[in-house]
Amino acid sequence: MVSDVYDGRPRMGPALRRREICIAINAALIAVLGFVTVVHLALLGSMRPDVESVFFRALALSGLLAILPLALLWLLERRERQTPSLFAAAFLWGGCIATALALPFNSAFLQLVDTWVVQHPVVGELLGPDAAKLLAAPISAPIAEEIAKAVGVLVIFWLLRAEFHTVRDGIVYGALVGVGFNWFEAALYVAQGYAESGVAPYALQLGSRYALFGFGGHAMCTGIFGAFLGIAMQTCRGWIRILAPIAGLLLAIAAHMVNNALPLLAALAATSAGAPPAVSDRPDIAFLDAFVSSSLLELTIFLPFLLITTLALWRSGVRERKVICEELAGEVGRTVSAGEYEEIVGDRMLRTRRIDPMWPRASAALVCAQHELAFRKRYARDEGRDPDLDSLVVGWRDEVWRLRAVVSPLGTGALSF
Repeated sequence: MVSDVYDGRPRMGPALRRREICIAINAALIAVLGFVTVVHLALLGSMRPDVESVFFRALALSGLLAILPLALLWLLERRERQTPSLFAAAFLWGGCIATALALPFNSAFLQLVDTWVVQHPVVGELLGPDAAKLLAAPISAPIAEEIAKAVGVLVIFWLLRAEFHTVRDGIVYGALVGVGFNWFEAALYVAQGYAESGVAPYALQLGSRYALFGFGGHAMCTGIFGAFLGIAMQTCRGWIRILAPIAGLLLAIAAHMVNNALPLLAALAATSAGAPPAVSDRPDIAFLDAFVSSSLLELTIFLPFLLITTLALWRSGVRERKVICEELAGEVGRTVSAGEYEEIVGDRMLRTRRIDPMWPRASAALVCAQHELAFRKRYARDEGRDPDLDSLVVGWRDEVWRLRAVVSPLGTGALSF
């Protein structure tokens, strides 16, 4: 394990300590970025100028709607907040990289199913003109998209695994990747609807894809995977570390399949009742109507998943506060004053303490450094090592002392360094 300084914060990158590993990672990232660039350029090149204009307009609107889930995820991460650049990288992995990785597989599978439907005309008569889409959506998209998003979460946890070691970390960064994916996909479906019908379904697509304020669909599915990855990171049992991420990925794929199978089930139900397949896309629907109806639908279908995620968030918050209280108890007089520790003990779920309101940014950084020190001490202790001999524990203590020079020491109590 080695430590360094990144954005003024001690970091650890065990995967980056060897030159050959750094070279391999850089080569892989360059290859992925090259592939992603080709896919997105091909996608834009296939659009007519008017469709491309609709796409970028929808992308801007989708970005505005993504602000709310991003702000809430930023709030959830307040006790162990990472740098904004890492936050943005997770979002852009979902929006730019995961979408490009999944798009060729989805397109190829759709073409394969379309060929099969042509060879079996009875299927087209049964399901209507969208038969290929109805059959392909529950199979290809859940597998390709959830794997592409999960890879991004795995990369973040692997490269900075000393920074990400709780269920809350997994939920936050999994949901972040999902929000990014939803940001791009919503705009793509608006452009696709316009290309097919000549009417841009802004309200329908944006309202339905930002149901539950953006925490349904992709954000929920990838958040589930992230939660199970967080379980793997905070356990010492080898079999759980292996099986938990696999179970999380399978659960995310299953939830995605259920969501994508709904139009197929509706078409089958309409056909069995003797009615023509219902029209799933109604471009004339209002944004609020699409948002409310989709939110109620997702709340009904995904209630167990949402309850599990909410429970995991609550329990992870309880665990975080417990670790901070227990590990910083031994830091009183070193990096934490007696008055600060009283506030730490009194910290609650929605309360964020500040040391000196006169210096809000430095005060927030100092609180974050104290929390990181606590989490790192627990991480070292769980591995059976002496926290005082851990290089990052020493680094976080130095960071706390450095920030003390910025934050006013008045009212914080005496510290002995």
